[in-house]
Amino acid sequence: MTLQTAGIHHITAFAGDPQANVDFYAGILGLRLVKKTVNFDAPDVYHLYFGDEGGSPGTIITFFPAVGSPKGKIGGGQVGITSYVIPPGSMDFWQDRLESYNIQVTRTSRFNEQFLQFEDSEGLRLELVERQEGANSTWAHEGIAPDQAIKGFGGAVLFSVNPARTMDALDKILGFTKVGEDQEYVRYQSFGDIGNVIDVPVDRMPLGVGGAGTVHHIAWRAKDDQEHQQWGEAVYQYGYQPTPVRDRQYFNAIYFREAGGILFEIATDPPGFAKDEPVETLGQKLMLPEWFEKYRTQIEDNLQPIQVRTLEPARATR
Repeated sequence: MTLQTAGIHHITAFAGDPQANVDFYAGILGLRLVKKTVNFDAPDVYHLYFGDEGGSPGTIITFFPAVGSPKGKIGGGQVGITSYVIPPGSMDFWQDRLESYNIQVTRTSRFNEQFLQFEDSEGLRLELVERQEGANSTWAHEGIAPDQAIKGFGGAVLFSVNPARTMDALDKILGFTKVGEDQEYVRYQSFGDIGNVIDVPVDRMPLGVGGAGTVHHIAWRAKDDQEHQQWGEAVYQYGYQPTPVRDRQYFNAIYFREAGGILFEIATDPPGFAKDEPVETLGQKLMLPEWFEKYRTQIEDNLQPIQVRTLEPARATR
């Protein structure tokens, strides 16, 4: 049986100021800060996770925010646009909300769907799309009702330096199905109900430069450790060199860079973000892996304090 991912597990990006990052994703977009930890490879930098109430796969965007990070350039070899899905009928609400915070928005369309595009505080490109699929959010945030709240990822637009090879990887490794094509994009879809629609521009994109405001990698879902092992074998058989399995505390991960330049990760759905703290208090305490606990005081002293807070809009919504 051919392996097929349900879709996106998470997307990880670079950012600058940590508080501005929290303000945007928790304060404006209404996502929950579900995990506050550090970059395991550079513990002087936060690793922040935002998603739905429990941090479900398919809802999590993560950041390495560090003050003074150089600005990146979005381009080939990256996720160009991160798509979020919202309930039908909520687009006007989101346009009003974003504009009330002086965020410039643009309406556009692909494959007979309307998208509301904008950028975060670092220039990371985002968009909202209305779809029926996916459960409504259960995370309460001031000013955002459940029938307006972001459900999770709608998908992503992949900017590739070799679109044909990237599309081949989506098809032959990850098990996506091609469901649409026009002069600008090819659309692929998996069986999940969120994070399942991937668009690839048919034209080669100039190479991007990593830095604040760009995506570091996109992770795809594996349902468990047994399937994860099968994914590693499949990636190797295809001709790529996956990394050894890496323990990321809340999921296990392998990585490989596909021929279009994009860093792909395959991550397990379990154990999830309630592994080391109750669901009710997710994201409130700095959580460290056991090998860093003895350095907690030093690590905390090196990190800028952050908090989830209510932001006053610059103007009233309509």
